[in-house]
Amino acid sequence: MATAVGIVDTPTAPADAVAGPPLPLGRRIELPGRGTTFARCVPGPSDAPTVLLLHGWLASGGLNWFQSFGELSGRYPIVAPDLRGHGRGIRSRRRFRLADCADDVAALIDLVGGGPVIAVGYSMGGPVAQLLWRRHRDVVAGLVFIATSSSFVPGMRERFIFTSAMAAMAGGTRLGQQATRLPVRAIRDRIPVDRSGRPTSMSRWAAAEMQRHHLPTVLEAGQAIGSYNARRWVPGIDVPTACVVTTADAAIPPPAQARLAFAVPDATIHRLEDGHTACARPGFGAPVLAAVDDVARRL
Repeated sequence: MATAVGIVDTPTAPADAVAGPPLPLGRRIELPGRGTTFARCVPGPSDAPTVLLLHGWLASGGLNWFQSFGELSGRYPIVAPDLRGHGRGIRSRRRFRLADCADDVAALIDLVGGGPVIAVGYSMGGPVAQLLWRRHRDVVAGLVFIATSSSFVPGMRERFIFTSAMAAMAGGTRLGQQATRLPVRAIRDRIPVDRSGRPTSMSRWAAAEMQRHHLPTVLEAGQAIGSYNARRWVPGIDVPTACVVTTADAAIPPPAQARLAFAVPDATIHRLEDGHTACARPGFGAPVLAAVDDVARRL
């Protein structure tokens, strides 16, 4: 995978970092006209497709995929960005749009090379992968959907309540400097970071990752997820696709995940007996690798 101008390596363990799991090197990357993002990039065999890992809501590239890097490394080149407002992702005055996330990652792949990619979308990353295919078809060779769907809030009434609540919260945090800062502090104060040193370094690292989020943008992302509906056009997806259905998922019900799998022509279904936080469990990398291998074989 070529290194492009605008990519700056950052230390794997800066002086003020909290110890966590072993992760690939992170890079700050300037996307012309879009902003500065952050991605973990792993080189791999030149004859293998690049795997683009797209994280879920309230996560980051490291937090969502730390159990998967080991399985995928050596088999595929990997790019795992932090999406807008999440972790070290792009900060923007513009309102959060899933379509902008898709455009961001298309620009990222164009800059670092390695396309077309197998885009792997977890939860919120699923819509980003879907939109990447729709808006930048030449960038996508295959798709893997995990714990995700083409629509997230069932029913017009529930959708209206959810998106209205998120819009009100996000709007409130943008009403002036004080209104922006106070909710962020209040939320961050409630993120459990035990400074006594008793919790594992993993828990402290996870909390530190979440504290990097830009709260107004994250709330807007929640609104965007609630109003997202791609049921009309996902049947047109024309690349090899695998769907990993988390069968004990209380956040995105398995039937909603299965509807996406049934809607995409020739999509394969992989069952994962776990819930929506499956990505944090040891062993999560194995089903991710199996789904990616399934798609790669059909390219």
